[in-house]
Amino acid sequence: MVKVSIILPIYNVAPYLEEALDSILHQTLKEIEIIAVNDGSTDNSQEIIEKYQQKDERIIAFQQENQGQSVARNLALQHASGEYIYMMDSDDVLSSSDALQTCYDYAKKNEAEIVFFDREQFTEDHISFTVRVHSTQYAEENRKYEGEELLNKWLDTSSYNCVVWLLLINRQHLAGTGLSFYPGIIHEDELFTTELILNSSAIYCLKQSFVRHRIRSMSTVGRKFTRRNMDCYLTVADELLRFSRKPIIHKFLRYTLSKVFYTGHLILYKDKPAIFWRAMKSGYLKYIGLKSLLKFFLR
Repeated sequence: MVKVSIILPIYNVAPYLEEALDSILHQTLKEIEIIAVNDGSTDNSQEIIEKYQQKDERIIAFQQENQGQSVARNLALQHASGEYIYMMDSDDVLSSSDALQTCYDYAKKNEAEIVFFDREQFTEDHISFTVRVHSTQYAEENRKYEGEELLNKWLDTSSYNCVVWLLLINRQHLAGTGLSFYPGIIHEDELFTTELILNSSAIYCLKQSFVRHRIRSMSTVGRKFTRRNMDCYLTVADELLRFSRKPIIHKFLRYTLSKVFYTGHLILYKDKPAIFWRAMKSGYLKYIGLKSLLKFFLR
């Protein structure tokens, strides 16, 4: 029986892929499968995948033309058979050899739909640095949270971290929600994780760091903030309002869009009118605030 399916979308990460795979294959939890999807890499990522497949039959590999992380994850999810799902970035590493075992045991003990935990971050030259606000900082271990209650707590304490690689997710629960990743956008975790949290009623916190997250210049986080970032955030807002019109969604949009437009001063000035027009047409100005709008246009 497969206890954890590790979903691993791969795109041009050859310098880091072996380290990521080694950290998974050396786990004390042996009942795992690694579903690797090569999303049209142009480096030698595929050669590395094939080399590791020859070493370990627990690696299941797929190739596709470059369609983005959402499509790669959705493909992998279709083939996952584990009790729980862990979606790992292919340039990250698990922080200890017992990370999956510890997290799985805790999830099983509590019959958790989701377990969330912390991370460490490090740069390409392996210099670690502290994350200012931990996802678990304001939560309690061994307490069951409902999704809306937890999201409210995260928003009130400015500690919401939407990334899926901080979650261990029950596969049957995920299947029951009918959720998948929205294709063709970046910041897709903002949509998927928020909807998943709000669809869940047995969420547990584990105050340990199980993953070391690599910050690199060519990653989604490392690249310069552009019009595409803002367009994708607005798409997330569109989809969340289709999902629900509950007060928690409006609260989330106030939390998110004000920050997005504050950061939006970095985009090219010629792109700003179109972004502003889209936000205005969609009725999002009420979420953004005057301070963020002034920053957006004046700096």
